[in-house]
Amino acid sequence: MEFFKPGRYFDFMGQKNIWFAVSVVLCLTSLVMFFTKGLNFGTDFRGGTEIEIAFKKEIAPNDIRNAVQKLGFSAPDVIHVTDETNPYRFMLRVQEVSTIDDAMQTKIQDALCFASASGGELPADRCPKDKQPTELKISPGGDKISLRYDKEPDLAQIAAAIKTVEGVELRAAENNPQIVSPRDMKVEIQLKSKGDQLMDGLRSSLGAETVPDDPMRVEWVGPKAGKLLRDAALKSVGISLLLMMAYVAFRFDMRFAPGAIVALAHDVLIVTGIFVVTGREFTLTTVAALLTLVGYSINDTVVVYDRIRENLGKHRGKTFTTIINISVSEVISRTILTSTTTFLSLMSFLILGSGAIKDFAFALFLGIIVGTYSSIYIASPLTEVIDRRIFGGAKSSPGQKSRPRKREAAVV
Repeated sequence: MEFFKPGRYFDFMGQKNIWFAVSVVLCLTSLVMFFTKGLNFGTDFRGGTEIEIAFKKEIAPNDIRNAVQKLGFSAPDVIHVTDETNPYRFMLRVQEVSTIDDAMQTKIQDALCFASASGGELPADRCPKDKQPTELKISPGGDKISLRYDKEPDLAQIAAAIKTVEGVELRAAENNPQIVSPRDMKVEIQLKSKGDQLMDGLRSSLGAETVPDDPMRVEWVGPKAGKLLRDAALKSVGISLLLMMAYVAFRFDMRFAPGAIVALAHDVLIVTGIFVVTGREFTLTTVAALLTLVGYSINDTVVVYDRIRENLGKHRGKTFTTIINISVSEVISRTILTSTTTFLSLMSFLILGSGAIKDFAFALFLGIIVGTYSSIYIASPLTEVIDRRIFGGAKSSPGQKSRPRKREAAVV
């Protein structure tokens, strides 16, 4: 199938200034929106608690959201998850992570006679030496306390001590607390987490006939871990761009590399800008889609560059601008067909998918549109501009080495 008849010539380079201007406007808009409005970071990056619940009967998302807000949770996200086995499956996200703040942590340490809580001596009548733990750790999610002792502790006394701390609740279990490692006397105390509190509150407000006893999944990410993930995501995108630049410079010519990298950065920036404008959640899945986009876009650009290099040898004497027009005209049909088939695959994910799969498809769908455009109207025209203004392209075209002239034989 041919969208364009073979041999047909299009003047892509004649329109480069128009498309350069369009791209500059889009990129500047994306940057302004990024620094003013900012990305809507998901739980992966900002931290929070994520819980999936399969409700027993039909319920409106607004009813769930209102019930969560009445429980004191801020900015809840309620997302319906497509599931043929359970049509009432929802994913809830809240910003709160831990049930234990710094003040409460100090109270827990004091109640359990951990010496570092006060920084001094503990009262001997309540905390004799043999009852003081040598180590105390609280999980970032606030759902578990780990203790170590020199000798076997009194578990009933530990449970009674933790119950004296206001705002801390023991999770209902047969052995809680319990000794998990008799060898080094490690004790674990299971506490009610934000997920437990959320489930109890929903069951109380919406009814046990609607809310199940247990959630399908509970995950949390602390603010520090979210920041580390965010920094790692930015580094991964930056490193991928640098590696692509090195590859293009090695594969073709240093003159080709800047155009390819600017096109890739252009694609990532515009897709990110669309996420800012639409307010869609930016998660690790989105970062994975951006990295996939970088690979897809450079593939399109390499196809165009490869044809340019081939035509440099076939059309000697023609200007670099003409060669670019010929090369892009020859591959434009292939580029459109490849993008169309990829669109069809992504459309099925966008329509039928849910959750992370749908987010991935949305980001890649945008990226393919922008990437196809940048391969034609950004990478190649920018290469011509760089060749002409920096490398003095009038003497020799990129990728085309000048040959020494043969010396004529002397006439005797």
